[in-house]
Amino acid sequence: MNRIKLEWKRGDWAAYFGLMTNNLTNLLTMMGLLIFVVGIPKEIVYGRIAPAFGLAVLTASICYTWFGLQMARQTGRTDVTALPSGPSAPSIFTVTFLVLMPVYQQTGDANFAIQIGLVWCFVEALILVGGSFLGETIRKMIPRTVLLSCLSGLGLLLLAMNPMLQAFEAPTVSFIVLLLIFINWFGKKPIFARIPTGLLLLLAGTALAWISGLQSPEAIKASMSSFGFNPPGVHVDSFLQGLPHALPYLASAVPLGLANYIFDLENIESAHAAGDNYNTRKVMMANGLSSMLGCLMGNPFPVTVYVGHAGWKAMGASIGYTLASGVTMFIVPLFGLGAFMLAVIPMTAIVPILVFIGVVTANQVVRETPKVEVPVIFICLFPWIANWALTMVNSVMGAAGTSAAKLGAELLHSKGVYYQGLVHLGNGAPLASMLWGCIAIFAIMNKPLRGAIAAATGALLALFGVIHSPMVGFAEGNSLLFVVAYLMMAGMFVVKHFLDSREEAPAVAPEPSKTA
Repeated sequence: MNRIKLEWKRGDWAAYFGLMTNNLTNLLTMMGLLIFVVGIPKEIVYGRIAPAFGLAVLTASICYTWFGLQMARQTGRTDVTALPSGPSAPSIFTVTFLVLMPVYQQTGDANFAIQIGLVWCFVEALILVGGSFLGETIRKMIPRTVLLSCLSGLGLLLLAMNPMLQAFEAPTVSFIVLLLIFINWFGKKPIFARIPTGLLLLLAGTALAWISGLQSPEAIKASMSSFGFNPPGVHVDSFLQGLPHALPYLASAVPLGLANYIFDLENIESAHAAGDNYNTRKVMMANGLSSMLGCLMGNPFPVTVYVGHAGWKAMGASIGYTLASGVTMFIVPLFGLGAFMLAVIPMTAIVPILVFIGVVTANQVVRETPKVEVPVIFICLFPWIANWALTMVNSVMGAAGTSAAKLGAELLHSKGVYYQGLVHLGNGAPLASMLWGCIAIFAIMNKPLRGAIAAATGALLALFGVIHSPMVGFAEGNSLLFVVAYLMMAGMFVVKHFLDSREEAPAVAPEPSKTA
């Protein structure tokens, strides 16, 4: 077995800054939501949740680093790229708004709200650990085109779209950073080739932001108030105290746990397509156990394989970047450095890197997809587009002090906003994207029985509100309409199967005539 050490390569700089800053953004978003939206005391967020959050990400990063080293040693390759680790971004919003906020508003007890959140996170982790034994089988059952197409929607809409909008809010900074990305990472001949591109982007973006007046010394001074030492502690007692009371809030844990499960499958498939064949069971087990550890230390947010493996590999990243990012994610909340870092380095210098990752993630499916299956890519995008648009529409209405319920679907429809369509198509986007990708590809490849199974699965998911519904529940709202529609599709697939069988049945040869 080859002796391969953990080495730092030029591409690791770019990948480190990209992954670390994305994770840091999630960390700061989480802290901001808990403190300023939910109202949980700062000492709990800074002293308990954030350090455990960083520890969970670090633990998963260590596992991914070890997996990468094992692969490099076993294969003798020097181009192995470690999987990226990070928090489950959708879980940050789901746990905050569906669990922590309502419990805290009802009880006024922040500790009790967090106890319920810890049980929620543990259930999420159990789904990953239990599902790890089926992950490899499911990954092989679902066509690669579907998995990569779902991931491309995630990359473009959840990872790259908002950063692109942010870039256009500060064009004097971000346009130069984007151009450097086009030249150095997409182009044939890089500029300033002796400087690692990731470092070049941050230097250029930071300098332009300060010159443009987008950053201020006052922000740096204000950020220093968050400095401190916040080591993670053990909170098993909080988890146990929340167990008897958590059941009513676990309805959202199962569908989101399944969604995170699909995220992991998609990202592992992306790594396989890029040439890094990681063991599905080991990766999912690492995610589940890391989430459990974070949970028992006081963090209600699970971790996952982060999106963008193909992008980090395209940068020339190796194994060290994911470990360095994990260490940073542990140190930042440990010493309260997050606000200070973003006061020095502007987001406008960072977000174009995320645009690059989203584009490369989407480009991977284009490279890997046979021509006849290309329509599947676009079918898989629709639920993600609706999910992003639904989030934007709800945020705008919330900022205006209104909601769809107050305005009415008819008024929105008269203005060209098909709100109910957004609700139905956008909710459950991870599973809906994969489901429709399967239906489309099995129709295209003429595999009607597999298509019937996919459609029947859609009926089951719709029946329980896992897809096409704003909340989980048995036969709630319009879910029965979708159940019927999916069963009709399944029936059509079955009819197609029997028609094909009749056409393929060999004709019975006539008996030879008897002669006297």
